[in-house]
Amino acid sequence: MSEPAVSVVVCVYTEDRWEDILAAVASVRAQSRPALETLLVVDHNQALLERLTGAYKEIDEVRVLANAGPRGLSAGRNTGIAASQGEIIAFLDDDAAAEPDWLAYFVEGYADPRVMAVGGRTVPAWASGRRPVWFPEEFDWVVGCAYKGLPGGVAEVRNVLGGNASFRRTAFDAAGGFATGIGRDGDKRPLGCEETELCIRLSRARPDAVLLLDDRAVIHHRVPDARMRFAYFRTRTYAEGLSKALVARSVGAGKGLESERRYTTRVLPAGVARGLRDALLGRAGRTRVGLALIQISEPTRLGQNSDADICIKKKK
Repeated sequence: MSEPAVSVVVCVYTEDRWEDILAAVASVRAQSRPALETLLVVDHNQALLERLTGAYKEIDEVRVLANAGPRGLSAGRNTGIAASQGEIIAFLDDDAAAEPDWLAYFVEGYADPRVMAVGGRTVPAWASGRRPVWFPEEFDWVVGCAYKGLPGGVAEVRNVLGGNASFRRTAFDAAGGFATGIGRDGDKRPLGCEETELCIRLSRARPDAVLLLDDRAVIHHRVPDARMRFAYFRTRTYAEGLSKALVARSVGAGKGLESERRYTTRVLPAGVARGLRDALLGRAGRTRVGLALIQISEPTRLGQNSDADICIKKKK
């Protein structure tokens, strides 16, 4: 039986990421398991649309199209889904580059017909070349990356993470597309969780569906200087709480926050304890985050402030 064809969707919105976009597309074109097509969906930016159209006009497997819906990431992804031709639809962030076997590992997961989605591991590419000394690994989700506490290997999860994920086309037939009222749109706050809400809807529509996390499917996500600052850390954790409130409103607080509650009782305490220890010892650069982790942990536990977009292994 032949392997399924894969379409890759990359949603883009600003010329400020021009070099990142070129690198993302180049990484898809260098895959050991070639994609059927790469779709660049431009979010209401005519100048960027024209520039990308010119850049890729001679490359048949790269298609550039405008977001056909309202401004925002969810509508852009839905535009890509509607225009794509593959049986599998993969999503890659516009500021990330995939390792050569990224798609091969995704496709491997779909050998099981029950599998409706496969996600991968996103590794931070710090602008400075190294992790900030104060930045705990448990909070790498703040910069859109895999974090300490995620299951290793190939594991069944509640939801995949949207910047490094793939779905069967039939998953969208069953559950619909990404909800445009959740996630990043014209709002300047770094909202998210649109893939969480979709995955919960998918599991409800298809109770037999299996969603996998394969940590061999690796992408490298650029983290600019601005996102390595404590001000962004604080803003992003708060915005995640707002996003989770929207998810809970859409699918119910039980499903919307169940994995987050496990995160805050099993994973976060270790980070808080380490931060407190470093604060008490007065270690340079970590006193502030030690105190911040203590401050953040309580509202996180209550699901009112900062919750990671968790994809903890599902309970059987």
